[in-house]
Amino acid sequence: MMCPWNILLAAPVFFLLPFHTSASPAHDDQPSTRHSNDHVCVGCVVVVSVIEQLAQVHNSTVRAAMERLCSYLPEKLFLKSACYLVAYIFGPDIIKLLSADRTADVVCHTLKFCEQVPGQPLCHLYPLPKEAWKFTLENARQVVKGSPTLKYSRISSDICSLPFLAKICQKIKSAIENSVPFKDVDSDKYSVFPTLRGYHWRGRDCNDSDDTVYPGRRPDNWDAHQDSNCNGIWGVDPKDGIPYEKKFCEGSQPRGIILLGDSAGAHFHIPPEWITASQMALKSFFDLPTALTNEFNWPQLSGATGFLNSTSGIKENSIYLRLRKRNLCNHRDYQNLSKNGASSQNLERFIESLSRKELLDQPAIVIYAMIGNDVCSGNVDPVPDMTTPEQFYSKVMETLEFLNSHLPNGSHVILYGLPDGNFLWDYLHDRYHPLGQLNKDVTYDQFYSFLSCLQVTPCHGWMSSNQTLRALTSERAKQLSDTLKKIATSKEFTNFNLFYVDFDFQEVTKEWQKRGGQAWQLIEPVDGFHPNEVALQLLADVFWNKVQRQWPDVLGKENPLNPQIEQVFGDQGGH
Repeated sequence: MMCPWNILLAAPVFFLLPFHTSASPAHDDQPSTRHSNDHVCVGCVVVVSVIEQLAQVHNSTVRAAMERLCSYLPEKLFLKSACYLVAYIFGPDIIKLLSADRTADVVCHTLKFCEQVPGQPLCHLYPLPKEAWKFTLENARQVVKGSPTLKYSRISSDICSLPFLAKICQKIKSAIENSVPFKDVDSDKYSVFPTLRGYHWRGRDCNDSDDTVYPGRRPDNWDAHQDSNCNGIWGVDPKDGIPYEKKFCEGSQPRGIILLGDSAGAHFHIPPEWITASQMALKSFFDLPTALTNEFNWPQLSGATGFLNSTSGIKENSIYLRLRKRNLCNHRDYQNLSKNGASSQNLERFIESLSRKELLDQPAIVIYAMIGNDVCSGNVDPVPDMTTPEQFYSKVMETLEFLNSHLPNGSHVILYGLPDGNFLWDYLHDRYHPLGQLNKDVTYDQFYSFLSCLQVTPCHGWMSSNQTLRALTSERAKQLSDTLKKIATSKEFTNFNLFYVDFDFQEVTKEWQKRGGQAWQLIEPVDGFHPNEVALQLLADVFWNKVQRQWPDVLGKENPLNPQIEQVFGDQGGH
């Protein structure tokens, strides 16, 4: 759903922020009208803010706050070392400027991580100083006059510019571009490694040296001798000589779950403690290496394909876990083919990463959920960039024809509508962003305006104070949803049945409020855009209940032999 930010907005040090770990935007064929350094600008402002607030929270010097931030980072991926290196280079100037009571905006403009483009408005997160901006900037430059760091290029100041990190950068970029596991010995699109598009994204391979063994395939000879479909059920019952797969799974209608989605489907998430000084501690960044190598997504906790227990504390589970609970023969049969910046218009770039063989594999439930980027962009006038209903229809039909040629017969495809994203502004605009909570100085209105000014916002259409623009964005989203409804009710395919489901955030909000929650708690606090883990689990609940009520055949039968499977195979090898 997110129009990808090269900075990914919340890594705790700005040398990580411009790291190119996101997919292309929905409409990125046109050159940007803004300098690419705007991504670095946001990163600089975020990190300088964190340093300043750490000093305030711990009543320490700026130098001590900078050292504290670096000490919190893990050694993995050289994160701690890189932080200390950047602090060594730029730290002295940041210390001087913050000690002179300059805001993060002033610091980053002075150090040239932010630049005002001639003829364009001045972009700032914090309230402007009382004196003229030109005067403020000239005074700040005097503070660091003669600093050698001003000679360094800011455009290349990302983590990949460090030679000893070039290889891991290339690994991440390769995995993202191809949307297949980087570590995949037998090239069957499944892996024994969790991140870099590994088993956090699709079921774990149980034999990475044999490309005929992978989750979701029909069992080879009823898996009498090996677990060919990785569901943990194999071998022969010594009591009667019948293969366990045949005994427990034959006729149970096994099926997998496949998500074609964007960053919402991938569960884009930046923990607020990464940028909230009062919450920051040694344990805060434990998952940062995992997040980096998952493109700042958490598919293992997503609403569609999550396989780990929810960290949100609610009882709801992902669609995959519900499907698995319904029939344990479905174990590990999930694929999350979501991508940051994905839309109907660029899905063709990575849909080939889908792993399903028409004649060899089990049927699948495919959820098509491009819920934002067809109407979202970061441009000042996003309306011309929105996908038209005609363009949308054409690309969705191309996708469905592709699926019809790859999915086994008996599969199901569910088209998921687009939301009315007005709730973002309604719920958040007058609340404080995590960066503004300590001093009550940054609201989401200011945060949205800052990103929009730099044209790095994931969705200017909805993250805007312009009510007319928000209404136009919602109107186009409704038109695209209506297009999906039309396709679902008028088109038929040989290998799958086709359905449509609304993205009903209002129903989710009502359910959350019944439990004593508030609507704003359903939105990711750092980016102020994506549905958070609670929202994703509740959306999965609404989705599952509707499908179960209206089209129960989609989900397959409940397997009455689940207790026996559990008794013989336990957790079936886990995930």
